[in-house]
Amino acid sequence: MTRIIFSLLFSVATLLSSGAIAAPAALADNAPDSYTVVRGDTLWGISGRFLKEPWRWPEVWRLNRVQIRNPHLIYPGQIIVLDRSGPYLTIGRRVGEQKLQPQVYSEPLDTAIATIPMQAIEPFLTKPLVVDETRLAQAGTIVATETSRVYMGPGDTIFAKNVKGEQKVWQVFRPAKPLVDPQTHEVLGYEAAFLGTARVTEAGTPATLEIVESVEEVGTGDRLVEADAPEVFSYAPHAPDKAVEGRLIGIYRGVTETGRNSVVTLNIGSRDGVERGHVLALHRNRGAVVYKDDEGNKESFVLPEKRFGLAMVFRVFDRVSYALVMDTDGPATIGDSVRKP
Repeated sequence: MTRIIFSLLFSVATLLSSGAIAAPAALADNAPDSYTVVRGDTLWGISGRFLKEPWRWPEVWRLNRVQIRNPHLIYPGQIIVLDRSGPYLTIGRRVGEQKLQPQVYSEPLDTAIATIPMQAIEPFLTKPLVVDETRLAQAGTIVATETSRVYMGPGDTIFAKNVKGEQKVWQVFRPAKPLVDPQTHEVLGYEAAFLGTARVTEAGTPATLEIVESVEEVGTGDRLVEADAPEVFSYAPHAPDKAVEGRLIGIYRGVTETGRNSVVTLNIGSRDGVERGHVLALHRNRGAVVYKDDEGNKESFVLPEKRFGLAMVFRVFDRVSYALVMDTDGPATIGDSVRKP
């Protein structure tokens, strides 16, 4: 893939003029003058070497707003140079170069430096699924298995109803727990347990499908939806343009608390203005206390929430989104608040 490295395309003033940034990003203690990118780096991690708030790196890269939303990724061997007058970050000469001039490079996309750790979110870019009641009602249903076996695996044949259209590849899932808003108690959707994928081999009612892959056994009654196209997550971190508030309503693998580089489920989605790349601050709910004085008088106090970390949204549904916990000084727990930092 051909990549053109740009220098000084647009001033960071393009962003500052929007009024969304109150103060310049602060440099990290002992920030280096330059850093050579190595395999395994992430843009968030690289920026943490230069900035106290790594998620604010788009503000100090000399890139335009479109590139910041979906940035040109960098590669191992390139040098990141810090200009302390801004501060600004720019891409300097690659290791081994002798001349400073525009260059065109051809490199495999899979060698590019990702925004956040891809190994942590890759399974979630197309799964798990969040299915609302409408989509659940329209989903296909496995009505029979070949030779009446109870459970099937890769290479086995299944038969399903409501498998229509030209779509050839379908995701097989089992409706798991409902995602419930902790304040309104409204069901926001159903987080489906991904079982595998199946390919249509013969259309009809029922349709005939072959199981292509499975992570769990597939059986009668399991459901099918059209498979989403694989996504490459290359969105840069950025704060929402407006106030966003929500709650952490789930943690992958069903635990009640988690830490850095863990995936969490939020009760806000695209209808609330959430988009991929949004960075949200995590706030711990400290609860309420009752104070009783020497005379027996009681007073109730709601303790102030404490900001304890950051999470970056990487997949968004209508009313639910998934985020990766990036920084934290304590465990993230179900019920914690998230809002615009």
